[in-house]
Amino acid sequence: MDVDFTVLGRLLANPGRSRMLGFLLDGSPMAASELARRAGVAASTASEHLQQLVAGGLVVAEARGRQREFSIAGADVAEALEAISRICPPVAVRSFRASTEAQALHFARTCYDHVAGVLGVALLDAMLAGRWLDERDGAHVLGPASSERFARLGMDLGAIAASRRPVIRSCVDWTVRRPHVGGGLGAALCGALFERGWVARSDRRRGLVVTRAGARGFQETFGVDATALEQRPGPA
Repeated sequence: MDVDFTVLGRLLANPGRSRMLGFLLDGSPMAASELARRAGVAASTASEHLQQLVAGGLVVAEARGRQREFSIAGADVAEALEAISRICPPVAVRSFRASTEAQALHFARTCYDHVAGVLGVALLDAMLAGRWLDERDGAHVLGPASSERFARLGMDLGAIAASRRPVIRSCVDWTVRRPHVGGGLGAALCGALFERGWVARSDRRRGLVVTRAGARGFQETFGVDATALEQRPGPA
């Protein structure tokens, strides 16, 4: 079946709309005023951009009190945008602040509602090594240790499997170029890490920071040295 790629192309062609989508990809809803500030556009321009993104099905709006907040229209849209990002050139880094932000996003960030970056890739490697997950026919599946290991993190595999969302989806990371865990399992894992206070949101868009408790938890639970990972050089 033929599809009209130009409709999506027109929506993504504006730098302001592109920046807004990037901010919304952390999965958190935002008010138009905050999106305008972060994207560096006037409030009236942001309103026009958001109207087009909503009409195009990439963004949804929800009333919260006296204002509306905007978010990505769903996991399928987020995954499609993340896939497109892998063939897009990175934004040029022209300042120390931008370089620091790029380094932070390279280390750990949210990809809609799952953990991405160097940390996300390392977690997948550790889960494969520990048989939390197995690889079969090029796809990731639950391994023999999955029930016990994920239960220790308070994750209900039955509830994840009962949702409409795929249990596991391998999402190729746009910075590391290797897979991290997406799908329902990836979302539940991300939620568990936040609940335990192992990660927290940084002030750098989708960036995540590993807390002191998280550094200990990642080492003890997954055998992942998050402190060493964070010190690895990122993109130039």
